[in-house]
Amino acid sequence: MQIRIAEPSDAMAVAQVHVRSWRAAYASLLPAEYLAQMRPEDRAEKYDFAAADPGSPKTILATEGDTILGFATTAPSRDHDLASHGELCALYVDPDRWGQGVGGILLAEAHRRLLDRGFSRALLWMLAGNHRADRFYRRGNWLADGNSRRQTVWGVTVDEIRYRHPLNGSCESNTAL
Repeated sequence: MQIRIAEPSDAMAVAQVHVRSWRAAYASLLPAEYLAQMRPEDRAEKYDFAAADPGSPKTILATEGDTILGFATTAPSRDHDLASHGELCALYVDPDRWGQGVGGILLAEAHRRLLDRGFSRALLWMLAGNHRADRFYRRGNWLADGNSRRQTVWGVTVDEIRYRHPLNGSCESNTAL
């Protein structure tokens, strides 16, 4: 497995992993009709893997040959109350690769990249009720901080829980997402 920076030409393949992961991970959390109508083509248009701005999100990929196994996106925090934090904006692994260590490797690399960008603490938002992700992040020493929000993501309203992590400790996980 290789880790590399996402490039503009990766947009469709990343979107395919993103949509497949949403359909599998959120099958019991979001309406089936909503998940069925999701199209990678629509998602791919939203990515900007060419942004040079240091404050823009950065996406890394886990690959085997030309196949994208998963991805993680990091950025400076979008939360005003945690402006000094880095943010894990997304971490998705193709469902065919769940449980094979891809998520743990991506999480550790995202952690390292946030440290390299000068952050000592990080946050993430997780869909409420996503027990698989909750177990994964807790094993990596991420903890819910008591904050929640309701927001619209990809046209569906979801409830999310915020997790935080001190980046001076280990965030590696023994179990893959």
